[in-house]
Amino acid sequence: MNNDLKLNFTHHQTAHCENGVASNLLKDRGLNLSEPMIFGIGSGLYFVYLPFLKVNFAPGFSYRPMPGAIFSKAAKRLGIKIKRERFRNPKEAQEALEKNLKNKIPTGLQVGVFHLTYFPEEYKFHFNAHNLVVYGKQGENFLISDPVMNDTTTLSEKELERVRYAKGVMAPKGHMYYPIHIPEKINLESAIIKGIKDTCDKMLAPVPIIGVKAIRWVAKSIPKWAAKKGAKTTNHYLGQLIRMQEEIGTGGGGFRYIYGAFLHEAAEILQKPELKELSKEITAIGDEWRDFAVDIARVYKNRNSKSDIYNKLSETMLHIADLEEEFFKKLKKAIR
Repeated sequence: MNNDLKLNFTHHQTAHCENGVASNLLKDRGLNLSEPMIFGIGSGLYFVYLPFLKVNFAPGFSYRPMPGAIFSKAAKRLGIKIKRERFRNPKEAQEALEKNLKNKIPTGLQVGVFHLTYFPEEYKFHFNAHNLVVYGKQGENFLISDPVMNDTTTLSEKELERVRYAKGVMAPKGHMYYPIHIPEKINLESAIIKGIKDTCDKMLAPVPIIGVKAIRWVAKSIPKWAAKKGAKTTNHYLGQLIRMQEEIGTGGGGFRYIYGAFLHEAAEILQKPELKELSKEITAIGDEWRDFAVDIARVYKNRNSKSDIYNKLSETMLHIADLEEEFFKKLKKAIR
């Protein structure tokens, strides 16, 4: 392949990697949907607690669905077809990517964060569900549009292979994806309603490991961890909880802000002014999550060692669960 190939791709910085890659790839194909719109239609707002799954020696917490689910759901609801490929062999993965570039197809990749050379050190840890776009190659370097970064960057062939074949939980296995069909007309109203209903159903689900019930389960577990496992382990668990919330693509607070922006846009499209009020409400809940993260950070850094601090954190999280339950019940009613 020509060693100097740069596609006419526009980089837009976004708050979260998967929404950003999806929005940027669709904009490149002429479908101008914002990051919040992709996030809302793809039912990106979520909470899951998996105490039996250990990630970085702590229970599994996630404020988002599985990697790829947001874009896949949004695409399905909009009638867009996405091609996804994985490769056992890294050489085949690189050849397929280069073939796409030759065919002028900017391509989304799932990668591991730990070995991303352009990431700040404090963001580097073993997390394999990051997303970026490759939009060209110059010499031995691939041109990278990572939507959480201000500007475009590059990775060498070796560096890109390393992050595409990161080991561990959710190993990417060379996963690449790109839209192959976008309908001439899309039914945005229907897609928005489906996205909202799905989010409400998940967050109000009757099972304990997802949604509001999962938030309550974690909240009630905090004092129990302290009593059974001691402060050091509890603080490690809490550190993981806010790392998933704040550093991995904006998680808790940031996702509520994105969802608020989605509801604000949806209010205009669906002609439902009540969604604007609900937009303000979920934004305020985002503030509560951010304050909660700051409180945990203080405990984690041993700046707050009050004996009842774990009970206080538990009460704060239970309060957030109550606010979210009330919010999602109202939202479900608003789009009936």
